[in-house]
Amino acid sequence: MKLIYESYYQNLGQNIAFYRNRRKLTQLKLSELVEISRNHLSRIENADCAVSLDTVFAIAGALGVEPYKLFQDKE
Repeated sequence: MKLIYESYYQNLGQNIAFYRNRRKLTQLKLSELVEISRNHLSRIENADCAVSLDTVFAIAGALGVEPYKLFQDKE
């Protein structure tokens, strides 16, 4: 992950956590739905790693939101 994109990854992670909490899902449950480890999901939410678009699309699908919503700034 390039540091120049860090704010984008932070925004993505915050949005994933927001929609996950809105659906009352634990990290473990969402990670099972997306077929990734809970540790990997935690690292994504904390902007501690890069993430593939395939994984973003799978997370969006499991959360029931369009993928672009995971990249939008919350105001």
